[in-house]
Amino acid sequence: MARPVLAVTLGDPVGIGPEITARTLAAIAGEPDHHGVAVGDAEALRRGARAAGADVEVREVPDFAVEPAGPGVIDVLDTGVLGTDVPDWGTVDARAGRAAVTAIETATRAALAGEVAGIVTGPINKEAIWQAGSKHLGHTEMLGELTGVTRQDTMFVVRNTAVDGHHLRIFFTTRHVALRKALDQLTAERVRNSVDEAMTALRVFGTERPRLAVAAVNPHGGENGAFGDEEIEHIAPACEAARADGLDVTGPVPADSVFHQGLTGRYDGVLSHFHDQGHIPAKTYDFDGTISVTVGLPILRTSVDHGTAFDIAGTGRADHATMLSAYRAAVDYSPYAPAIRATYG
Repeated sequence: MARPVLAVTLGDPVGIGPEITARTLAAIAGEPDHHGVAVGDAEALRRGARAAGADVEVREVPDFAVEPAGPGVIDVLDTGVLGTDVPDWGTVDARAGRAAVTAIETATRAALAGEVAGIVTGPINKEAIWQAGSKHLGHTEMLGELTGVTRQDTMFVVRNTAVDGHHLRIFFTTRHVALRKALDQLTAERVRNSVDEAMTALRVFGTERPRLAVAAVNPHGGENGAFGDEEIEHIAPACEAARADGLDVTGPVPADSVFHQGLTGRYDGVLSHFHDQGHIPAKTYDFDGTISVTVGLPILRTSVDHGTAFDIAGTGRADHATMLSAYRAAVDYSPYAPAIRATYG
């Protein structure tokens, strides 16, 4: 697309999603090289704009092909689930959950049909979508079903503009499981597969000759078995097998230093092995700037990496910085949409 169109879902309409969406679209309105269209209930977006203090007109559009109106106007494709009866701020509500799911379904269909270059997703509440009948743990699993993909992964993008605009990508061998279960799942085969998936994603998103570091899980990388044997039995063999196949893979590297080394340019990506191992360094370094990209889908999808913040929803206190970062990342990655479809379609 000469000017990429991006579908931006509101997330849960009673969380901070409508506020940060309104602020994000207001911030980019009038920029000529892209067009962001909110997807969700128009009244929820209008309420979010009022709460956020965004001085904008919310314009309902019939499709994604409409030309942007310019500064002061933000567009929404109204899904019409709630109408004018939007539930109270900050409450777990099945209707709000259904509205969030409908927005995701609508945006995903548009991306699969090539009507938009990608989707940017606002935060959803898992309990609300479950009350609405969804069986999914969250966005990733839902998107997998909608696109017919059984395996997806998360790629965090952490920007270090101090090192020639270097972007570190962080990947995960396991995701939403207990730490004890994550260690049980850590096999040489699983790590090896995760290395391949990370290297493929790095190439798809523009790194021609990617360098990947694989984190250790135990203190000091296990100290040759003194502090644990996961490195000896699983991680090191997987790294050796990857190198034997010609991949530029280093590891296991002690986790207390590998993320710093990646941020300063030694590696293009780091494979972490459990949820917090990768989340903590990314969010500590740049909470507002770190964004999430789902890899393995045949569509481009970026997302905020925070929740619905029900405790401050509707107060105007929500910071839209992460949503804006996710949106701009989708603009940056939109030229890779054909490669994403060709690789994962």
